[in-house]
Amino acid sequence: MKIKPMIRSNICLNAHPIGCKKAVEDQIEYTKIRRREREEKNPETKKLGPKNVLVLGCSNGYGLASRISATFGYGAKTVGVSFEKPGTPTKCGTAGWYNNLTFDKCAQNEGIFSQTINGDAYSNEIKSEVIKIAKENDIKFDLVVYSLASPVRTDPETGVMYKSVLKPFGKTFSGTTIDHFTGELKEISAEPATEEEAANTVKVMGGEDWQLWINQLSQNDVLAEGCITVAYSYIGPEATQALYRNGTIGKAKEHLEATALTLDKQMSSFKGRAFVSVNKGLVTKSSAVIPVIPLYLASLFKVMKEIGNHEGCIEQINRLFDSRLYIPQKDEEGRTLIPVDSENRIRIDDWELSEEVQRKVDELMPKVTSENAKDLVDLEGYKHDFLATSGFDIEGVDYEAEVETFDTI
Repeated sequence: MKIKPMIRSNICLNAHPIGCKKAVEDQIEYTKIRRREREEKNPETKKLGPKNVLVLGCSNGYGLASRISATFGYGAKTVGVSFEKPGTPTKCGTAGWYNNLTFDKCAQNEGIFSQTINGDAYSNEIKSEVIKIAKENDIKFDLVVYSLASPVRTDPETGVMYKSVLKPFGKTFSGTTIDHFTGELKEISAEPATEEEAANTVKVMGGEDWQLWINQLSQNDVLAEGCITVAYSYIGPEATQALYRNGTIGKAKEHLEATALTLDKQMSSFKGRAFVSVNKGLVTKSSAVIPVIPLYLASLFKVMKEIGNHEGCIEQINRLFDSRLYIPQKDEEGRTLIPVDSENRIRIDDWELSEEVQRKVDELMPKVTSENAKDLVDLEGYKHDFLATSGFDIEGVDYEAEVETFDTI
């Protein structure tokens, strides 16, 4: 069977197994090259980096890039958790399922421990399973990456399911978005959230589950002394603030950031630390469905590619690891001197939010129309990144070839 992308409402409903495999292999190769260059430039960096890593939300985007960076950038053993639909001989699985298969095979081919758990990371059962694997393999995690993104979460204690929403506060939001396939601009609107919707979104996307994970891992003695935990967030520019940072998702991100400060104090008893890393806006399965973001990102990509500092997920997370989390500089307690802002956040969005980039984006966006969009902004780049998250439009893959089975890669 030949597989073509099936797209509805900015969501790709299927995946290409071979394309997913190649995309992961490309990210691994990039990371290996970066590692060689880093170690040749400064041999002391060979001593840096994580040894045992837990990635929660390991199958796509920043979570997958974190796992690749840890293993192929530093040789770390990893345990990954994600909730994906497996492929069968006749039915396609989700992209993340093929990504995980590829990662595990590549890690094991190099003799590096890798185990992936497919299940609901919000549940107590999966937390217990991770702890069991850690103890059976004599692992104490020195890095825990929290990169979960889900529209729903079931509270493990009450069994109540909560749903998140993307809505503004106070008044109806109106803005312009773009169809990245046609270049057509559309006006969209979103009604303001109720108090209950806002609270539910915090319940799903805030820091409560991150806190539960660290509590259970700590209580079961599977966190190493000096362990770092990091969760990912986004702030973005003024153009996206009303719907994103100043809306329900922003409220959840504020809760996530407050949780980081709580965890940082809590983990100090074993010299551990907790951070939120504020990352660059990129095309991921999560961001692709946020109105306004596509037009902003297509404009941002155009500007940053012209300047020469555009990054995808794997470039961004490699930079997070080798210029923030694992650097030679130490503080008074002998810990890595991780650069943070005034609110203890790691700002790896610094290139995106630089004055030069934002000035050029601000100048560009008002000029975009349905007629000139394909010339003014990077629609092709946005489209490529969107398709690539599902294994399509990957260089070197023959999309005219028949895929015989969907349960392997």
